[in-house]
Amino acid sequence: MLSQALLVRADSIARHLETVFLFTKNDIRTTLVPITIFALSAAPKHDPTRAWHAALWIWFHLLQFNIANQIQDPEEDRKNKPSALLASTVFAALTIWYNELHGDKLGLSKNVLTAILYGCLEIGGTVAAGSRNSCIDEAGALAVALSSTAFATTLHAQDFKDEEGDRLTGRRTLPTMFPKAARLSMMVGIPLWSFGLSCVWNIDALSTTAFVVYGAFVGTRFVMYDTVGADKQSCKFYSLWYSLGHLLPGYWRFFYGV
Repeated sequence: MLSQALLVRADSIARHLETVFLFTKNDIRTTLVPITIFALSAAPKHDPTRAWHAALWIWFHLLQFNIANQIQDPEEDRKNKPSALLASTVFAALTIWYNELHGDKLGLSKNVLTAILYGCLEIGGTVAAGSRNSCIDEAGALAVALSSTAFATTLHAQDFKDEEGDRLTGRRTLPTMFPKAARLSMMVGIPLWSFGLSCVWNIDALSTTAFVVYGAFVGTRFVMYDTVGADKQSCKFYSLWYSLGHLLPGYWRFFYGV
């Protein structure tokens, strides 16, 4: 009887965990992985043993965003991680703006809000990935600013695949408002960001060339292939490009920084 009760309880817990996981399943590739990579690259005093802290911090805040609920910060973060606490507070406020006040209904506000939300995740994740009592340094702050700006100007790459549904629901995204211009912006913006970020982080010529060529490939796909299936595939290529861009601060720290 006891073993059967334990099995029933374990099955119930497993189903609840699966439900929680499903809230963030679609964000693993587009958000959790690239921002965790960023946190590990941008942390000024990286502690490998705390890598899972960064991933969990980001995941819990993703969960909060997806269920549009409030969060409570651990007392340790309140005392030792004020940057993470501030990021959590801003993230909570912007989540309400995005979800409850319909900040996601207009293309420009959606891009800006989402980029700031990502920036908050990057700050908190970077602090969590660092050694105890570490904080964001100038290089880390620059990395967050560049990443957020690059994301704000290219994140509509994720909206093309949902364009038809967005039109039906009246959601105004850049692809629904300016379909041709939005696609052209991918072809121009992604390789330009690839080159600019490579220059900022002093990436070697061969790696810069490879990153720019890949960025041009990703951007050109959005112009050449405009079916829903093609847009889904292009979005995957974009997510990889975004993740690769998050490695660049780590390259700089390894070869030039601290």
